[in-house]
Amino acid sequence: MADPAWEQARGSMVVELSPRAARAEDYLNDQLQTAADLDGLESLLENVRKQQELLEQQLSASRQNLTESIKASETHASALLKQAQAFKGQQANLDRRLLIVTQSETSDDAIEQFDADIKSLRHLEVATSYVELLVHVERLSTEARRNFRSSPQAALQPYLRLQKLAMTLKEAQPAAEGAAPHLVDYVHQTAQSLWRQMKNTFASEFEKLWTEMNWPGKNVTLAGKLELQWTEGIQRLLDLQEPELDAQSDHVQPHEKPLVLLPLEVMVKPLELRFQYHFAGDRPTNKLDKPEYFLSHTVGLLNQYEEFFAIYLQPILRDRFRQTNLAMTSIFIDSTAAFITALLPMVRRKVFGVISQVAKQPQLLSHFIHELMLFDMNLRAEWGYDGGCGVDGWKGLTWEVLAKKDWFGRWLEVEKNFALSRYQNIIDSPESGQIDSESVESSATKPTNAAIRVNDLLETITDRYRPLPSFSQKLHFLLDIQIAVFDLFHARLASSLEAYLTLTSTLTSSLARAGSRAAEASQPDLHGLAGLERLARVYGSAEYLEKKMRDWSDDVFFLELWEELQDRARAGAEGERGGKVSGNMSIAHVADKTSSAVGSDDEGGALFDETAGAYRRLRVRAEGIMTDHFVQNVRDSLKAYGRVNAWSALSEEGNESLESNSSNPAISSELDNTVQLLQLYLAFLARVLAQASLSRITRQIMLTVQTYLWDHILMRYTFSSTGAKQFKRDVHGIWEVVDQYVGVGQGEMGMRRLAEGLVLLLLQTDTTVDVETSTEGKEGSLKFEAVEERLFRSNETGREMLEELGLELLSESEARSVLERRVDFGR
Repeated sequence: MADPAWEQARGSMVVELSPRAARAEDYLNDQLQTAADLDGLESLLENVRKQQELLEQQLSASRQNLTESIKASETHASALLKQAQAFKGQQANLDRRLLIVTQSETSDDAIEQFDADIKSLRHLEVATSYVELLVHVERLSTEARRNFRSSPQAALQPYLRLQKLAMTLKEAQPAAEGAAPHLVDYVHQTAQSLWRQMKNTFASEFEKLWTEMNWPGKNVTLAGKLELQWTEGIQRLLDLQEPELDAQSDHVQPHEKPLVLLPLEVMVKPLELRFQYHFAGDRPTNKLDKPEYFLSHTVGLLNQYEEFFAIYLQPILRDRFRQTNLAMTSIFIDSTAAFITALLPMVRRKVFGVISQVAKQPQLLSHFIHELMLFDMNLRAEWGYDGGCGVDGWKGLTWEVLAKKDWFGRWLEVEKNFALSRYQNIIDSPESGQIDSESVESSATKPTNAAIRVNDLLETITDRYRPLPSFSQKLHFLLDIQIAVFDLFHARLASSLEAYLTLTSTLTSSLARAGSRAAEASQPDLHGLAGLERLARVYGSAEYLEKKMRDWSDDVFFLELWEELQDRARAGAEGERGGKVSGNMSIAHVADKTSSAVGSDDEGGALFDETAGAYRRLRVRAEGIMTDHFVQNVRDSLKAYGRVNAWSALSEEGNESLESNSSNPAISSELDNTVQLLQLYLAFLARVLAQASLSRITRQIMLTVQTYLWDHILMRYTFSSTGAKQFKRDVHGIWEVVDQYVGVGQGEMGMRRLAEGLVLLLLQTDTTVDVETSTEGKEGSLKFEAVEERLFRSNETGREMLEELGLELLSESEARSVLERRVDFGR
């Protein structure tokens, strides 16, 4: 703490101080807090003196720097003033000289006139450059023309320089904002004129060899000096084409026409003349309805001369291009591909000429496009032609006709009309509704003739558009024709079901008003087997086409089409295609026609999901109606059997057949109609349905029969021993029919509950039963009385008893109800 005395002394010395004195006071107060601090006063003063000296040194340096800066500023200002005065003098001198040179009165007029003179000089300089360039062009042209006859090789060099100059000017013109168009055009025309002259000269020299080599005959031969001359001619023409070849990229775009090698362009001329002779004018070979004539002729030329070019031309092309960027481009490095490229222009001209003639004749147009697609496929598959496009592949002449020349819409319209017309002919055919048992495997569900022919039609349509290279064109065919025909046939099958339901509803009302036989006679194709056959036709057709669509979904063609559709749909969903998959087809529209999985990230989905799903629902519905029809007829046939009430009165004397050793005792006569109906219906269904479908329907029929016999026979009447045996024989009679057509054991399998009831109904009072037996009473270790007593003692003992008897489906109450139907039941 500070000394109190010192604080008192300080307090008594209150004097108003200046700011500098105040700062000194604050410093002293900070350094001298106590009386003991006075001992260090000397050192404090020494520090203050040192700081003062340092500050004086800094002040002196700052004053010196300021003085020097002021002097430098004055010097710079003086120099600027002198420069300004000198510039003003120069400007005045320049204005005076300019006035003298231009003979103008003012400097502004002089400057304007001087600028005009400078522009004139620049124009003169440009004109001089133009003249020099024209002179250079003329000199190159003259040099080439002077030498190409006497020394073709010497003529190539000036031509190549001229051609390079023309290409350089053309490439530089956009950067120069289109300047000097006349000069660029003149140089280009000069180069082209020289090229045509040299080409004609070189070609003429080359053509002189054709007679000796027998071109284009059947036996073209080259040997010795002739082969050397032929090779030199090929090389010379390739040299002439060098600028074009240098400008080629290593990958031809699919929409571009490939470059034809000049030697081959020359060699196909006689082939073109032969082509024109046969396929122009009124020659018998020139028929609009036979485009395959000129297309097969072209393929014939390939077959005839492919070997010649492979032997003699292939080595030249390989040596020429293997060290260039064209080494991997087939149309330059491969002789066969180069030959095809040379032949295509004459075929293209013919194709474009024919298409305009057949456009208004649907049959000719359809046939022409079909043959053209086969031609394209042949070049791709048999000859490996890719048009120089590499992995992208050659789109083909068909694509040029349909896409570039815009004939696809017309062709699609023609094919759709043909498809709908053929579909209508199938439907109108008298045998279209007949079930075909020969076109499918014996174990498969049998479709109608119409379903088989519609499928054949759709497969033909698929073959029509399978070769198309365009995704958009394939999708149009799929949606506008293929799925459209599927939808038409589905609508027909569905309307057939609706008509059946409507008519049977009317028939039911008629039965109530006019009596059964009269109503049935008015609608014979709705009742009985005829009605069942009508439903089976719908069911078989729906199942057949559904399976076909599932099979198509696994076809490589449709799998690739689906994958591309998914890629485009996902890109469209992300905004890259504006919500479209192709042209004006939206994702939602395509998904509605094909699959709800379009555009999703799900791995599943296929092109025919929606259509196949519609056919599956139709098949399920038809099966349900068919089962209902069968059930109703069986239930009606059982009514007579349900009125039999003498089960308790039957005795052994009146039914000797049940006690005899006969292997096939008679069933009740009242059940004959049911058995006959089952035989008739099951025989038909076994012939037209697959085993799985037949089994499903049969199970429902057996459940119906079981329910009716249980409710209307077993639970309604009482049975003597003989009556129970007769009832069992009747039930077995039904099972035998089912086993005959559906499979061994299927009858009992479908009526297991009733079978277990028969076990209890047939238990004899004077015998024992084998507890392991489920359907027949055999001698065992358990008395009937014990069975009866345990069943009625409690639910627990009853369940144990049923399990020992092997009865799995009957409940305790049902088992007691069965025993109560025995006449000898004593409780």
